Amino acid sequence: MLGTRFTKGSPNWLDLGNPDTEAAAAFYGAVLGWEFLSAGPDAGGYGFFQQDGLTVAALGPLTEEGARSAWTVYFQTPDADATQKAAEAAGGTVRLAAFDVMDAGRMAALTDPAGARFAIWQPGTVKGLERTSSANTLVWAELHVPDPETVLGFYRTLFGWRWTEMEAPGMTYRVVSTADGDQQDASFGGAAELQDVSETPRWIPYFAVTDPDAITASTRGSGGAVLMPPADIPDVGRIAWLADPFGALFAVLKPAPMG
Repeated sequence: MLGTRFTKGSPNWLDLGNPDTEAAAAFYGAVLGWEFLSAGPDAGGYGFFQQDGLTVAALGPLTEEGARSAWTVYFQTPDADATQKAAEAAGGTVRLAAFDVMDAGRMAALTDPAGARFAIWQPGTVKGLERTSSANTLVWAELHVPDPETVLGFYRTLFGWRWTEMEAPGMTYRVVSTADGDQQDASFGGAAELQDVSETPRWIPYFAVTDPDAITASTRGSGGAVLMPPADIPDVGRIAWLADPFGALFAVLKPAPMG
């Protein structure tokens, strides 16, 4: 389960690039109850989505040429420069070379060999998200690529990830965990084969919610779109796939009861 005691390869940050940050803040405030806190006049419009004063995600304007509104998952690294170099050697590409974000940390924006975008975060004063795996916060990160096994090999080179296979309706799903500790306890996400070759390889954040149907209705009512209406997945929970008004994809999950 995703926590906030981050280790190498853990999802430790999540942000949304958006062409209208004010509208995006209003949408996620209405749907997930988040408050937006600006990072200050020197942050270029970047700021934090918060819940009870704790950071659960972040938001900023689009900065990359040709970029579309999307969520970006960041993974922890003890050395952003070394991870960037390893990514290039393993067939990935560098969209934004490693740089310092004041004293908060050091980051780089990368793309895996299949074309899924992600980023890395070497913590400084900012260790990562301050709340996860509770209502309306990040609980899971899911990779969708044509060949999950091969692409997971790329990430294993970078972070030492492990994974186990489980059969799901119409596909083999891979549950991914960090290298440390019990594999089930260290799991944070999964990988699935793209079902439609026309879709773009991507990472999708899942937010834990208590009522996926209500969140879906709120998304639609706030100008977003429903890609997959709420559905029960055996042994997983109730899931919906959604998009905000600018096309950024995200999913919501009410986890199935344990035991």
